[in-house]
Amino acid sequence: MLRVGNCSGFYGDRLSAMREMLQGGQVDVITGDWLAELTMLILGRDRLKDPDTGYAKTFLLQLGDCLGPALEQGVTIVANAGGVNTPGLVTAIRELATSRGLSPKVAHVRGDDLTPRAQELGLGQPMGAHAYLGGFGIARAVASGADIVVTGRVTDASVIVGPAIAHFGWGREDHDALAGATAAGHVIECGTRATGGNYSFFTEIDNLDHPGFPIAEIHRDGSSVITKHPGTGGAVTVDTVKSQLLYEISDARYPGPDVTMRPDTITLEQQDTDRVSMTGIRGEAPPPEVKVSLNSLGGFRNEMTMVLTGLDIEAKAELVERQFMSELTTSPAELTWTLARTDTPNAPTQQQAAALLTVVARARDPKVVGRAFTRAGIEIAPGTYPGCHTLAPPSAGSPYGVFTPGYVAQSVPEHEVVPDDGTVEVIAPPQQTRALQPLLGEPATRARAQDEPTCAAPLGTLAGARSGDKGGHANVGVWVRDEAARPRLSALITPESVRELIPEAEDLPVKVTHLPNLMAVNIVIEDLLGEGVAYNARFDPRAKGPGEWLRSRHVAIPLPLIPHPTENDA
Repeated sequence: MLRVGNCSGFYGDRLSAMREMLQGGQVDVITGDWLAELTMLILGRDRLKDPDTGYAKTFLLQLGDCLGPALEQGVTIVANAGGVNTPGLVTAIRELATSRGLSPKVAHVRGDDLTPRAQELGLGQPMGAHAYLGGFGIARAVASGADIVVTGRVTDASVIVGPAIAHFGWGREDHDALAGATAAGHVIECGTRATGGNYSFFTEIDNLDHPGFPIAEIHRDGSSVITKHPGTGGAVTVDTVKSQLLYEISDARYPGPDVTMRPDTITLEQQDTDRVSMTGIRGEAPPPEVKVSLNSLGGFRNEMTMVLTGLDIEAKAELVERQFMSELTTSPAELTWTLARTDTPNAPTQQQAAALLTVVARARDPKVVGRAFTRAGIEIAPGTYPGCHTLAPPSAGSPYGVFTPGYVAQSVPEHEVVPDDGTVEVIAPPQQTRALQPLLGEPATRARAQDEPTCAAPLGTLAGARSGDKGGHANVGVWVRDEAARPRLSALITPESVRELIPEAEDLPVKVTHLPNLMAVNIVIEDLLGEGVAYNARFDPRAKGPGEWLRSRHVAIPLPLIPHPTENDA
């Protein structure tokens, strides 16, 4: 068995997590994920300002606190914190270690950066182009005896898959084992989201104030147990694990550079308190292409939010929009208006009586969205609707990024490992690949009795959900906890019903995948997020909230499926 603990789910996660993982009990490997799509853009911009930066500095802070204890315990640290400057991070680690009188072996993986070759590869001229590498380079680095392995852009699960490959000696065609490790990696890579964070039924968890970080106990066949250190907060249950499993999986084939994992084959079982097993996971040969993260400067954006209070909200919004447009002397490439009706009738506080009207401008020229844009809102203020004021003073436009996915053949990235001694080893691409075909599964079928009594109630009465972003698409995983409710969930969630329940999706492509083994469906709403999180096209550009929004929407639920309060609840 290999015990892999997580200490970071994003760039900015809890700094004490690595120390907590070391203090909580024996683990063989500590990993973390620092590289969201937006983070790659942030780090790319950092390096443009200072060529010595471009990596996740918070990882260095954690390491400065924990390097000595990790070496004493023989724990290997594997992190994708190299960002867009992995060699720079290696240098910083060695300087840090020297300052503390330590001499760890540091290896790194390179080859993800395709930026210099982007145009010749047909990827355009982005600010950054980084291929998602797999776990075999990490495995070779671990096998070389490295104490610390750092990478740039790899898949989120690869930092877990790589150490498992090294530990068990898996080969390229051990697809089921690789898929099992990928599933384990997918669960723990987001940190405390596997232990109760971002969990629909969070009120059922007794101690969520300081949830512990997750651990995957991986076995030779790829099966695993998800757990956490005893005495830490949060909980590991079938549903907390399932919630994270459904996060951003797209459909019943979850592709990666090493294997395509089949979420529709996973069996979850609660073994004991805070111990959930994942078994039966099947894998298929990976796709012939790897994904490339393409980040570009999209232009400049600015916004103004005006507060509309009390009566006649719609009329106030129409007036100020007409006046603003008549005063606007420039022509932004994009101009969008959004009225958020946050007001309530007969409100007891002024804030509860207020609605928010936001206008957003985008242009290639920063001057177009600078003073020329904000002046229009300022000049009309004395002569517009009663009670006019804004949430913030005028400001200059700020740059925004655009994320787009690209694809290149598996053989294109020059996947290399540089051990501590500075030698270079090339990692060959997989010889066996399989073209990726979407797998949506079959909806549950059950004849509904015509006289079946139903009640309009929130979908969350029945189901949990977890949502997130994949480029410009929003993913929403929805599951039920009672097998009797699964057919109803399948009947309720269709592309047509999603467009009704989430009106923003009315004119967008919607894909629904059925996962009966998880009593779940997965929804992909294409283009809901425009050109990605950095483009900031909507109120929630990371799509973290659509799952909970969907749960709040009222649907027809059969009365026998609606929980009734117990005597204790009453």
